[in-house]
Amino acid sequence: MEIEDIKNLLETKKFNVLRKELDGVNAVDIPALLEDLDKESVIKVFRILSKEKAGEAFSYMEPYMKEKLIQDLTDTELKNVIDELFMDDTVDLIEEMPANVVKKILKVVNAKDRKIINELLKYPEYSAGSIMTTEFVDLEETMTVEQALQRIRDIGIDSETIYNCYVLDKNRILIGIVNIKEILISKKEKLIKDLMATNIISVNTMEDQEEVTKLFDKYDYFALPVVDTENRLVGIVTMDDAINVIQDEISEDFEKMAAITPTEDGYFKTSVFRHAGNRIIWLLVLMLSAAITGEIITHYEEAFAAIPLLVAFIPMIMGTGGNCGSQSSTLIIRGLATDEIELKDIFKALWKEVRVSLIVGAVLAVVNGIRIMIQYQDLQLAIVIGLTLMATVTVAKALGCLLPLLAKRLNLDPAIMAAPLITTLVDIFSILIYFQIATTIMGI
Repeated sequence: MEIEDIKNLLETKKFNVLRKELDGVNAVDIPALLEDLDKESVIKVFRILSKEKAGEAFSYMEPYMKEKLIQDLTDTELKNVIDELFMDDTVDLIEEMPANVVKKILKVVNAKDRKIINELLKYPEYSAGSIMTTEFVDLEETMTVEQALQRIRDIGIDSETIYNCYVLDKNRILIGIVNIKEILISKKEKLIKDLMATNIISVNTMEDQEEVTKLFDKYDYFALPVVDTENRLVGIVTMDDAINVIQDEISEDFEKMAAITPTEDGYFKTSVFRHAGNRIIWLLVLMLSAAITGEIITHYEEAFAAIPLLVAFIPMIMGTGGNCGSQSSTLIIRGLATDEIELKDIFKALWKEVRVSLIVGAVLAVVNGIRIMIQYQDLQLAIVIGLTLMATVTVAKALGCLLPLLAKRLNLDPAIMAAPLITTLVDIFSILIYFQIATTIMGI
């Protein structure tokens, strides 16, 4: 459906036709359609939507659009929307909104749900408890398949997923999991305890959300149970929540790797001043760090005066070193993120990078040596550049390997040890190596 179609139907007041058309639009696409409408039209379209469709579309909206909509909806309309949201989405909404909007939301939430919301808000940010939902299907081991199906029919409509059902004892301790397929294909008199799996993979409410997503990747789960310290089931993390966490973590790592302070807002939703502020601190640090390189070059002014040609190779050496360091740091950071590389692998990883650097350095040295002999017919210069490249590549790859692991050891995000910082450090070392080799071999 095109935006012009919506505008025409609104202008001609063909609301029934518009509602029928919108019913055929996927809820995730509706916010994009509302983006191009004026404030009054957005409210009209939202009110035309069915209660279920409105609630689902609302959950996909950007925070700024949600805020505007909440302020314009009546209490009854807002209650209808909130009632259609799953509990984790309601908690996320409250965390995103300013105080005056939160007050309006809580006003339409019943006392029972408000208590649950307050409990979920107590969990630390980025923990499993902060992203879980409390709406799931719970069963008893003494139930028959027939009783279990009736239970699913009764509460499944309000559950975020019914694919996995969780078997609890009288104290709500998780004792088993059974998927809906097993229930559907079994005889109605079969007991749930005979169908459930007892080798349960669960997470604690305080588990870091990034660690939770790794379990989804490892075990291909649709949902993961979340238990408290006494193994009582308090919620589940679903696949859609895990995907959101992965997207947020990837975005954050990319920003850190580009020396930008992470932000939760989108590119166009972030102001120019905020963008500048997020970037300028790291740029200042890197710029001042680069001044060290300038001081080193100044120190070797006499070498420049004696052999001016040495200056021509500085950009190539610094660029090669920076690129090699970035390659290594990217691979190590990725390995740490996927748990392929652990802190105990530091010497194993370093030995691998050293061997790689020797091969890469040798190839680069030979190619540059041939070029220098053809262009300048200077064997001594070719040797200097060749040795410098081999040493620089080795140091760069070693730094690219060790610094992310060091960050991990210090409980910092390894992504901060990415291209900009690695490049700055490698520049310093490459210049020192270059002129030390040049002055030694050439006797300057």
